[in-house]
Amino acid sequence: MSAGKLRNSFKGAASAAPFFPTLLDQMPNAIVVFEAQNQQLVYVNQSAESALDLSRKSLEGQSVHDLFGENEALASMISEVSHGHVATQRQEMLLHSVPGSIHQGTVPAHVVIASLEDPSLIMMEWFPIDQQLRSERDERVTQQVEANKQLMRNLAHEIKNPLGGIRGAAQLLEFELSEKGLHEYTQVIIKESDRLQSLVDRLLAPHRKAHVIEAFNVHEALERVRSLVLAEFPKGLRIIRNYDTSLPDVMGDREQLIQATLNIVHNAAQALSEEIRLGVAQIELKTRVARSVTIAKHRYKLAMDLHVIDNGPGIPEEIIERIFFPLVSGREGGSGLGLTLAQTFVQQHQGFIACDSRPGRTDFHIQIPYRKQEKTS
Repeated sequence: MSAGKLRNSFKGAASAAPFFPTLLDQMPNAIVVFEAQNQQLVYVNQSAESALDLSRKSLEGQSVHDLFGENEALASMISEVSHGHVATQRQEMLLHSVPGSIHQGTVPAHVVIASLEDPSLIMMEWFPIDQQLRSERDERVTQQVEANKQLMRNLAHEIKNPLGGIRGAAQLLEFELSEKGLHEYTQVIIKESDRLQSLVDRLLAPHRKAHVIEAFNVHEALERVRSLVLAEFPKGLRIIRNYDTSLPDVMGDREQLIQATLNIVHNAAQALSEEIRLGVAQIELKTRVARSVTIAKHRYKLAMDLHVIDNGPGIPEEIIERIFFPLVSGREGGSGLGLTLAQTFVQQHQGFIACDSRPGRTDFHIQIPYRKQEKTS
């Protein structure tokens, strides 16, 4: 059924009916409309496209069963409504995601099945019930990370001055020492002081440099990241492009967002050492447009959605909740600053960064709002 036929199928107020699908497109929750008899989809709103990670065109001809598989609770709700026993059914359940979706596995969701004025059509609406919990968790983590970053910046400033004095004293001592063999010890002091100075500089770096705001193509930035990482890991690693080329340009600091993504992709490549040795390592760079998103309690119509997905061993459970904290690293010899800096850069663009990890699949998710194209509420 075409969109035009669908509009004609919605009955009710004559003036409002033609615009009903347009209104549904503005709804933040995922909504699909399907035929009661064969459950074939006739309409999918924009939020459902985002939730299913599939376009309307690719969803044409599919049924509710194709999307969510065998689900007795869902089938029972549809049956009750389609047979006219009730007008609306609401229930919390586990929805199995469509194959190929970025949200693999099951999603705890609140599902609403409702009849329409046209008895041959049924509407299904759903939203993740952990959305509010996730929002509260993200806000709490952001506050904790910000407190830790403030502490680290204060410590960095406190360390910086005496560190310079230690290095200078070691240089003077080396100059005064007549026995050349003792220079080995002063060199240890100087080199370790330089290493700590470099660490301090990295802690302070995001707050020293002014933003250079410009419009840029995110895929050009990702191609730069891809070429840099592949130059370091030329064998055994595939970096897969999964780009939505219709994405508009992002307004932001191009170099900062390149650095943020590079830190994530480089960390992923280092974690894939065993997979690289076996020649099966892969990192996927996936871009999409996200609609009707909420970031830090602000609502945006559109956002750039970026996923960095690898097939590595996953992040250890004991540090997964702290990976964005300064000096937390799951890799021996890691500084624990790469993800902290990535989060800082993303947050400076009013975006968010999150991670979902399990053995065989780690997904770093970045969203940057298109601030010039929408209002916040």
